[in-house]
Amino acid sequence: MRARPGRVTIYDVAERAGVSISTVSLAVSAPHRVRPETRERIVAAATTLGYRMTQGRRVGAARIAVAAPFTTYPSYLRRLSGMLRRARDAAVDIIPYDLDSAAAADEPLLDVLPTRTDATGLVVMGVPLGGAARRASKAARIPVVYVDVVPTRSDVGGPVVLVDDRDGGAQIGRHLAGLGHRRVLFVHEPQRSPAYVSAGMLRIEGLTQHLGVTDLAVAHPSSVDDRVIAAARAAGATAIVANHDQFAVAVLSALRSDVDTPPLAVVGYDDGEVAEALDLTTVRQPFEESGRTALELVLGLVSGASTARETVRLAPTLIARSSTLGAGFNPARR
Repeated sequence: MRARPGRVTIYDVAERAGVSISTVSLAVSAPHRVRPETRERIVAAATTLGYRMTQGRRVGAARIAVAAPFTTYPSYLRRLSGMLRRARDAAVDIIPYDLDSAAAADEPLLDVLPTRTDATGLVVMGVPLGGAARRASKAARIPVVYVDVVPTRSDVGGPVVLVDDRDGGAQIGRHLAGLGHRRVLFVHEPQRSPAYVSAGMLRIEGLTQHLGVTDLAVAHPSSVDDRVIAAARAAGATAIVANHDQFAVAVLSALRSDVDTPPLAVVGYDDGEVAEALDLTTVRQPFEESGRTALELVLGLVSGASTARETVRLAPTLIARSSTLGAGFNPARR
């Protein structure tokens, strides 16, 4: 987004001085970190253009609104942390907005833009924009970047940052099939609306390339009990794959009280400190990288340096631990 006629911004200074906007920001907030000759060039450009550089204030900072179901899924906080790290040395103010989970909504499409009037860009994570919101963003000339939202044919504009969930599911499938498993139970939260493609749907697609899959919707990890274990037995499953690590941790807890039948292998999704502590096999997602990438994309659109509308796909990584590699997990014995 270019400045309005007569309004000089940090992007104009950066262009004239031949440096990045983060370098201009450093020249304002931490001049000792900028080489003297570069700092002098920035000051000369600002003076020529009439741009007011004020130390201690983020003059000309881009204000990026970030909307996501932060309180529902901790993984979005990790994406936000990637943005905040990227924004440390740049002229960027991050404005977070908490949204309801798309999976728990009858109408998951977000049709009201959660932005302040002074926001110059918007990053939406995990909840698709509806038509009204897309039209509003276009009318307001607010660039939008999507994260963890699979675009549909009706989506207009905005690049997309995705972690390849179908590949993540396929990695789990290959891992378990290689260990002799043939059928798994996939545990996930209920999805009340079919109006969008969820990460869980893609993970199931990947799993079914290698294994038979029975899926089971559970309201919350706290609802996981021996009935989930019984459902796995009834389906002939020798492993339980969870849509995220919180479900997997609950499954491991339920299995501790199930001592009368052979153990089940357990796989989670996301990978964090809890998964590592419990030695849980899981799929690691590059959350911080996805947040950083999204911020870089929206800043490129805001500054006018980029008009890209591509989909950026990041690769997940299977982390194999004892919850599938333990000595007790031999499907051939069942």
